[in-house]
Amino acid sequence: MFEVNRHMGAGFLEAVYQECLALEFTLRGIPFVQAPTLSLAYKGQPLRQTYQPDFICFNCVIVELKALAVTAPAHRAQVLNYLKGSRMKLGLLVNFGTSPKATIERIAL
Repeated sequence: MFEVNRHMGAGFLEAVYQECLALEFTLRGIPFVQAPTLSLAYKGQPLRQTYQPDFICFNCVIVELKALAVTAPAHRAQVLNYLKGSRMKLGLLVNFGTSPKATIERIAL
């Protein structure tokens, strides 16, 4: 993530960083799925609504990207909801909008 930040800097849209990070994961041999569609359930009943984190790496880490001057509690809540819905234990909230370096927040259940 810092490699992408080092080459691209701040100021691009999230989609640019997402594409760059997918390339970097591939170059480094990191297994990932980009924008997977994940199901939700309510009281054991499947919902029509789904959600899409930016990446799932190693089949167990959710990576959510932002390109904002500051992340808000709602962004952390988004990652927590992804973790709850997927039953995964670890998420990373990566913000490429901060200068001079990207920030990475580790969020665990």
